[in-house]
Amino acid sequence: MKKMVIAHSPDADDIFMYYAIKFGWVGKENTVFENIALDIETLNTEALKGTYDITAISFGLYPHIRSDYALLRTAVSFGQGYGPKLIRKKETVLKKRFKVALSGKYTTNALLFRIVYPDAKIIYMNFLEIEQAVLDGVVDAGVLIHESILGYDESLEVERELWDVWCELSGGDLPLPLGGMAIRRSLPLTSAIEYESVLTKAVQIARDHKETLSKMLMERNLVRIDAPTLEKYLELYANDESITLNETQYKAIELLFDLGYKHGFFDAKIDPRDFMLPLEYNELRYS
Repeated sequence: MKKMVIAHSPDADDIFMYYAIKFGWVGKENTVFENIALDIETLNTEALKGTYDITAISFGLYPHIRSDYALLRTAVSFGQGYGPKLIRKKETVLKKRFKVALSGKYTTNALLFRIVYPDAKIIYMNFLEIEQAVLDGVVDAGVLIHESILGYDESLEVERELWDVWCELSGGDLPLPLGGMAIRRSLPLTSAIEYESVLTKAVQIARDHKETLSKMLMERNLVRIDAPTLEKYLELYANDESITLNETQYKAIELLFDLGYKHGFFDAKIDPRDFMLPLEYNELRYS
């Protein structure tokens, strides 16, 4: 039996999209899937090292690892009218060089933030620590991500929605690309295509059996939030648009990469369609 480790974040959307595999509802012959849950910036950093064969990443990281990893079409998270939030204490007035906590250098939210706030003094930390850092005055502001956007201390308020930043930069017609999955290019192509198929089926099954799977996750204490919040959160970041990339999402990722290149964060302008697994390979191989 071959062991395949899938690295993902401990956030409710990633847990939801992966656990159809963990519970044995979908799989691959002669393969044992294992998972490791790490915060998104740790996943991004490990992807730069090539640590995991299959890993969740921020779209803001991908151009840096394009030579070693292909993008997968499934288990994607986009914002549509929502996304990370720049928060501060209600009485705080942010100066030009304000100190801010971000969840990691290679996250999509950091890319957008650095484009519009080039003079801010950035401190990177685990996203679970950001709200408290703002409350304690360690930083003047912080960007909340994941479940944190759904509820925070009443003494805090939103300075700016990164969705609004994205709309200003993109023209406002496209969803905000946040996170996806990548697979190591050194894997045999036929195997990589099969792994992508398994992951796609897992997300499809999760959506088809959302109520049952959500209940199982809650009963086993596999998510950090309560049932009503989980329901709301999954409709944001693990919805029907997460199953497989559509043309609008491709355009959004391409624009994100273009913005990163234009502002000097990436070394080349790339089209995400050129970095997907060639699913037609098997058909051509056996034709």
